[in-house]
Amino acid sequence: MKTERVIKQMGAIFGVFMVFFYFGVGIYLIFFFEMSTLDKTILVLLGSAFLLYGIYRAYRSYAKIKEAFFSGDTEED
Repeated sequence: MKTERVIKQMGAIFGVFMVFFYFGVGIYLIFFFEMSTLDKTILVLLGSAFLLYGIYRAYRSYAKIKEAFFSGDTEED
């Protein structure tokens, strides 16, 4: 159905924004977050976790975009 396809496309686009969010938080924690009572090692570990999860989400978003936008399902009602 067309409505389901649009919802999948919106979800795929939202996933891309979340990838940028996770990459941004990871980079911020590793390189720019200075005013903290946390040790730099903890910040690097947290930032690395965000970056790794961002990579995972990027892969999943790529698969969703490929399915939502480029699949052969062009059935119209």
